[in-house]
Amino acid sequence: QVQLVESGGGSVQDGGSLRLSCAASGNIGSIDTMGWYRQAPEKQRELVATISSIGITNYAGSVKGRFTISRDNAKNTMYLQMNSLKPEDTAVYYCNAGIRTRVFNPPNIYWGQGTQVTVSS
Repeated sequence: QVQLVESGGGSVQDGGSLRLSCAASGNIGSIDTMGWYRQAPEKQRELVATISSIGITNYAGSVKGRFTISRDNAKNTMYLQMNSLKPEDTAVYYCNAGIRTRVFNPPNIYWGQGTQVTVSS
């Protein structure tokens, strides 16, 4: 059984910062690409950022320069440092990962339960 657990959400003022964490646990052989997604009320879930197993990153244009994705492979944990937050960043943030229970098995995709980020003006 594999589980992703997010933490670090909360409420901040416009221009503030938050750091999200996503910890993977369970029967893990290896973790491929990990990513953060978000879903605002009445909107579709959208990609925020991804990071490959060797640290190659990709960002949505709306967060580039403000958010930084990183991971600690030894801890099976991914982070999202969010600076200069804006009200339009308000959403539930979900982590996502491709996880192999054994190194040569194909990866399964897992999602966390989500953490709320609220930015007030």
